[in-house]
Amino acid sequence: MLMRADRSVLLLIDLQERLQPAIHDAAMVLEAGIWLTRVAQRLGVPVICTEQYPRGLGPTMATLRSLLPDECVVEKMHFSAVAEETLFQLPGGERAQFVVAGTEAHVCVQQTVLDLLAAGRRVFVVEEAIGSRRSSDKALAVERMRAQGADIVSREMVAFEWLRQAGSDLFREISREFLR
Repeated sequence: MLMRADRSVLLLIDLQERLQPAIHDAAMVLEAGIWLTRVAQRLGVPVICTEQYPRGLGPTMATLRSLLPDECVVEKMHFSAVAEETLFQLPGGERAQFVVAGTEAHVCVQQTVLDLLAAGRRVFVVEEAIGSRRSSDKALAVERMRAQGADIVSREMVAFEWLRQAGSDLFREISREFLR
């Protein structure tokens, strides 16, 4: 039931330049995505980042993209990242637990989450790291994803579960930099 760093992959969905200005609470969503990325990288959790039709929606937001190696950023045309049939072949894609962030909650995030669940993966949706143009669409998506078996979590829940225990140098480092 707990998220484990050695079993998780962080999946960032479509945090893109031309889409973000339309997203309700976009700054919070992007900041949470960056925060999760930095924690994941510090703890050795693989990161996969998708871009929905980047010719139309632009690339991943520069502040996030600068943290990511090229090989973890993939272009897609389907709303669901699973439908592209390459997600599970990417580094980290074989893992059992997907921690999900991104936009739009009621479109690409939800369709990906439902497909991940159907494929037998355990899915943890980070509530403050997903967004839609309208908050009502996000709320409906969260309700539906939860009803279908996704766990709705906070970013601190992710970090503390990945860390598993206090007292280590790594815990103190993460605590100082991300949890205070």
